[in-house]
Amino acid sequence: MSLELKNVSKRVSGITHVKETSLTLETGQFNVLLGETGSGKTSLIKLMAGLDSLASGQILLNGKDVSRLSAQKRNISLVHQFFVNYPHMSVFDNIASPLKIGGVARSEIEGRVEEAADILKLKPFLDRKPHELSGGQQQRTALARAIVKESDAVFLDEPLANLDYKLREELRDQLPELFAGRGAVVVYATSEPEEALLLGGRTALMNDGNVVQFGPTAEIYRNPKDLDAARVFSNPPINTAPVTKTGDTLVLNEDVRWTLTGAAANLRDGAYTIAIRPHHVMPVESARHSVRLEGHVLVTELSGSESSAHFDMQGQSWVSLSPGVHPYLVGETHSFYLDPSHCFFFAPNGDLVA
Repeated sequence: MSLELKNVSKRVSGITHVKETSLTLETGQFNVLLGETGSGKTSLIKLMAGLDSLASGQILLNGKDVSRLSAQKRNISLVHQFFVNYPHMSVFDNIASPLKIGGVARSEIEGRVEEAADILKLKPFLDRKPHELSGGQQQRTALARAIVKESDAVFLDEPLANLDYKLREELRDQLPELFAGRGAVVVYATSEPEEALLLGGRTALMNDGNVVQFGPTAEIYRNPKDLDAARVFSNPPINTAPVTKTGDTLVLNEDVRWTLTGAAANLRDGAYTIAIRPHHVMPVESARHSVRLEGHVLVTELSGSESSAHFDMQGQSWVSLSPGVHPYLVGETHSFYLDPSHCFFFAPNGDLVA
């Protein structure tokens, strides 16, 4: 099973929401759409699901052109970030609804609903109405409905966004197993890079209605093709700064310079942009060849097991993210240590060069 997009685009009142996009999404793995709010993820899902009309291009589902078919005439399921269930129906009837519409026999419906409810731990709640459920149970009901339908394609549009952290983590761990072996093309939209990495599979990075890179998730995390891709795949935001290379020396600012090694040492002399993810900028020296920075601490945050500090470094706003609790003081100057082996180098046009 495959879902192929051929030069699809979406325009509303003359405004382009999705630029011409070509992708082939396959079964057997998660296909993740990763991008910030407003990047075009939901717009692209609506095109794939048949909820919105194409401005151009074709959509092929298992080789069949479904471009002009409505969502009801495509064998697809869609789960939103909001808990979309029928309030007047029991959990059983909510899960069974696509089977009843499809004319499936009652005996088969009961078996398939029981199986889905068992997988998603909903069996004790089958007689309840949605308003009697927790948020997590309501979203499990929506997922069960997607599973029981046995669709050709399943679209999950930030389905965990409105759940608390613990529930989100629990369901995220379950999702790959829930859809494994079902033969459906699974498309999952998220704004969280960590979620994309945890789900694995293949990821399409989206920015301003455009897919800037598509491929195996771990590979594009390690090798973003340009600065836009690097920015999409970093939360907190990736640190960037203009630098100048002369010989084997890199100058970041008047106080920070270091000797280059590896591929970066072979770059032509000139101006570049370096980028480094926040967890490679530490408040303590962690690498043998660390480069010391000094920054004026602007904001600090603690999230249990991690500390982050936003700091100003001669006009450059950077972020450090490190394990543990660190005694930052807002308004004071603090030392940070950059691991140069984790720097990306981008040419003036934004392309990755090292």
